[in-house]
Amino acid sequence: MTLQGKTIICLLDDEFEDLELWYPVYRVREEGAVVLFAGPEKGRTHIGKYGVPAKADLSFDEMDGSRIDGLLVPGGWAPDKLRRYPQVLRLVQEMDEARKPIGQICHAGWVLISAKILQGRKVTSTPGIRDDMENAGAVWYDEAVVVDGNIVSARRPPDLPPYAKAFVDALRS
Repeated sequence: MTLQGKTIICLLDDEFEDLELWYPVYRVREEGAVVLFAGPEKGRTHIGKYGVPAKADLSFDEMDGSRIDGLLVPGGWAPDKLRRYPQVLRLVQEMDEARKPIGQICHAGWVLISAKILQGRKVTSTPGIRDDMENAGAVWYDEAVVVDGNIVSARRPPDLPPYAKAFVDALRS
């Protein structure tokens, strides 16, 4: 229960990668953190690529980076939608400026690209968006997990155990 008193926001939209959302959420909950799902509309249920639902506890308009300790951005096709919301990009920028942990896996790198926070940062992602990450100024590594300051990044579902551990560790410090 090393994360008691911590609050994490996990971003939601349709077609998130089920494991990439739920695995880190359960890990931080196991450590005592509260996880709030934020989506375009409070109370709306979003369905993952494989049919697992998640319901938004708050809307993007209700997100406040000063009241949370970390941010999770799942992969799947949801990041392509999430990066189109100015409130999401503002939150990512706020979290980065405050040096609060941002966890991103697989295609979630698209959200960080659109928030324009990757210049000179070391990251990983699904190899399919490597060019996008590098074109945004990131230094890309083909490793299970890359931690650069407050950004914790991973490639894909097989990397979830070390990714979740690295995110929990980032929240502890």
